[in-house]
Amino acid sequence: MKGRAGTVLMTALLFLLATFPVKTVQASGTGNMDGGGGSFGTGTSQNKWSNGDEGVRVTIVSASDGTPVSSSIDISNANPGDIVVHFTKTCKSAYRAGAPLSISEDAYSCIRPSQSLPAIISTEEGGSNIEQIKRYFTDEQVLRGICGHCEFDFDTLIGGEYKVMVEPLAFVTFQGLRTAMTATEAALYDNLLGGRMRSLMPSLSHQNLPLAIFLETSDLGFPAWGGSRTTAASNDNIISALGIGIVRFDEEVTPIVADYEYRVDTDVITAVTVSGGQADPDHPVKVEFEINGTSYTVNNVYYPSGSSQLVWVMWHTPSTPQMVDISVSVRGGGTPGRNSLTARIVDLDGNDPPNPTANDRNDSYSPGGAIMPVNPEKTSASWSVWTASWQEYWVWHSDWKWKEEECGEDCPEGCEIEHGRWEDEGEWKDDGWWTFNLVTYTASLAADMRLVPDSVSPTASSTSLKSGYGVNISVNSTTSSNQTSAVTGSQTAVSYFPEFYYRGYWRLLERTSGGLNASYQFKVNEYSTMGRRTHFTPVWMKDGSYIVYTYLLDCWTPDGMLAVNLSDSVNISGNLWMDWHIAPKK
Repeated sequence: MKGRAGTVLMTALLFLLATFPVKTVQASGTGNMDGGGGSFGTGTSQNKWSNGDEGVRVTIVSASDGTPVSSSIDISNANPGDIVVHFTKTCKSAYRAGAPLSISEDAYSCIRPSQSLPAIISTEEGGSNIEQIKRYFTDEQVLRGICGHCEFDFDTLIGGEYKVMVEPLAFVTFQGLRTAMTATEAALYDNLLGGRMRSLMPSLSHQNLPLAIFLETSDLGFPAWGGSRTTAASNDNIISALGIGIVRFDEEVTPIVADYEYRVDTDVITAVTVSGGQADPDHPVKVEFEINGTSYTVNNVYYPSGSSQLVWVMWHTPSTPQMVDISVSVRGGGTPGRNSLTARIVDLDGNDPPNPTANDRNDSYSPGGAIMPVNPEKTSASWSVWTASWQEYWVWHSDWKWKEEECGEDCPEGCEIEHGRWEDEGEWKDDGWWTFNLVTYTASLAADMRLVPDSVSPTASSTSLKSGYGVNISVNSTTSSNQTSAVTGSQTAVSYFPEFYYRGYWRLLERTSGGLNASYQFKVNEYSTMGRRTHFTPVWMKDGSYIVYTYLLDCWTPDGMLAVNLSDSVNISGNLWMDWHIAPKK
């Protein structure tokens, strides 16, 4: 999927990174959706539903009251051509306002998206994933496509005055007739039929269809659903609260300007410069950092007059996203370059790609639009530490004193002359001074990445595979320094993929070994039936070079963070359908 630059804030995740609103809006939407469902009962030839016979109804509505401002469109991967009974395309808010349930006399029309819908209705065999549904309908490319079909300007949509209403849609055989209906229409229809639909197929019409999508938080006058997520609902509850999701375009948030951005649960370094006067062992400087309720003290900071010293502390970030205030104080003279700093703690996890399927399509994909990013790269760092040593300079400090003496034998009687001599009772004193030596330290980061076909791919070679199969990744890094106590190894690696134009979705790699020699791999893929550390290539990916980009970062030094851009590729030739054939049963 293609996503506009910027952060998509999912209502379900509530990633509130201590931000304040300003008068701009987000290009991507915020999905107010949740979902449930359960198992299906046994159907009959006259009353049944098949897995995959589903879609959504999409309408652009006013953000103030939910009034539709565009025509409603039905979207489905199935695109059925056998629908006999369907209703005029009407959205839930229009039904609430009094629109009648009317059977349409026109032929049923449904849009097949260029980018396949995720599963919408859950079954006992699995199926829908509400997070994938949210990601799909908050993706910029999808939203632009919806605007095109609804003949609505995209920039107007995201201006903050409009929302997108999404309703789950099912194609069923009811009383022998192929029928298309939203959850709201099913409940309204059941009311007209005196409960006949509920009696014949309650698992779909009153459970899995209305519970496919519902609101997490109240919106447009529709309440958040707080009832059962696994049992059939009443017609009244369906009409008032179920079978609806909303994509809203809230005011964008501008984050607090932060001096540092760190990842959660990471060893990091924060540094300030101290200057003013001269700091030496006779007049030492002590720097204290107050971070998240913990004090860190750096003693014996030295530097010559007219110079400065970089002072740093290593600490571990919290495990949750937040803003952290850092205060800096100096004792013994000197002044910090900053008395306070702000660190933003972010979490890169939880934005994995959706589960690809063998029937996925993306007819609008353009390889030329998949341009790898170039993130800030720094592979070496240097910093200096002043050391102080004493330069001896011994000087005699005189202390002349008069020593009185008695009169000698040759003195006349009654001599009044003062007799004595001067003696120097001085001492040697070290009038030396402190000399300073600037010791320079360095650090460097080296890394490599290898992308290979998953070894369980039945027809893959060492460098080539068919689309639809998985790839494995191996990233290794080495951090070198002549002051290893002042650096960390790399701690984070994030991979991006061409099918998403290297944005929108990513995989946070798992660090399989740490320290100064760190290694990374994909996490175990939750959709891999064999528990593989893999990323599945989309079956629609065209033949050619498939390049994965990885950003390796969080190698911290007193001179800042070291990071490197990495990439590697495999060759795609053919697709997994070429490995399968249909044979007659023997």
